[in-house]
Amino acid sequence: MKKFLLCLVLFIPFNVKAFGTSAKAAILMDMDSGRVLYGKDINYVQSVASISKIMTAICVIENMDLEDDIIVGDEVLKAYGSGIYVQIGEKLKVKDLLYGLMMRSGNDAAIVLAKNAGGSVKGFANIMNMKAKKLGMKNTIFNNPTGLDEEDDGNLSSPYDMALLMSYAMKNKKFRKIVSVKTYTLKTNKNVYKWKNKNKLLYSYRYTIGGKTGYTKKAKRTLVTAASKDNLNLVAVTINDGNDFKDHTDLFEEAFKTYKNYLLLNKGKLHIIGENYYNDKLYIRNKITYPLSAYEENVLKLKFELNKARKYKNNMRVGVVKVYLGDLVVKKEDIYVKVKS
Repeated sequence: MKKFLLCLVLFIPFNVKAFGTSAKAAILMDMDSGRVLYGKDINYVQSVASISKIMTAICVIENMDLEDDIIVGDEVLKAYGSGIYVQIGEKLKVKDLLYGLMMRSGNDAAIVLAKNAGGSVKGFANIMNMKAKKLGMKNTIFNNPTGLDEEDDGNLSSPYDMALLMSYAMKNKKFRKIVSVKTYTLKTNKNVYKWKNKNKLLYSYRYTIGGKTGYTKKAKRTLVTAASKDNLNLVAVTINDGNDFKDHTDLFEEAFKTYKNYLLLNKGKLHIIGENYYNDKLYIRNKITYPLSAYEENVLKLKFELNKARKYKNNMRVGVVKVYLGDLVVKKEDIYVKVKS
């Protein structure tokens, strides 16, 4: 197959705005494109405490029916630290435990969910690590579903990896609903619960759409939050930050003032000027968006690389479109051909 290139240049100014936090390590990422808008030692690895429960929640959501009932067993006796205080013999739905997990950081909820989803804490940790590997979390290892780090090394990760995880999890409607709830009331066969979300940004910052708090003596304060405004969807992660809620608010505010989310190509039929080999039968499966500032100085380029296949069939990959910011490739999307039947 022969390859031919087509290049479309969009002149959009580029400049990186200065941000800041008091955190040991931090990141601000665009959840749709993965662009890092602010970073401070983003690959720094340490215990991340209860923000680990983001992975616990998404693994449960993907491996269990949220409407299934769970009877709390004696595994709950191993729980300590923050909890929702469920009892042996108590009957709850999976979704109820997830709300307790994410809103109140219930370590007891984490252990009960892990036992039912993975057979044991160790078995569930294996599920968490497999998911981390699949998501490209290269500096992460999970030892438990809680984030506690007194009996083992806890869960080790970095701001970058946790931003990847949150970006993925927020695409799941069930997860997104759970982490956005401010209050939750539940009646079981043993108790009545009224929970208020520990994520203060849900009450103080109107663009907040979710998040998870964390703290241990070893990890100090850790925080992951997500915010959305004008189709710009962001995630912030701070590690060891005593002023985390304010820092997250400031990061989001600066980003919303500085960046706009540009739609570069919509998903579906792709029309490339000057391309006639495939007779206008090309398409991409996902839209391409990218956040850019209003003060950019460099050139954003779209480069289409197509293979001239002598024979091609329906939905065959025939090329790739690359997004360049200066000389750096910041986004790729495969190009396919649609053969009419």
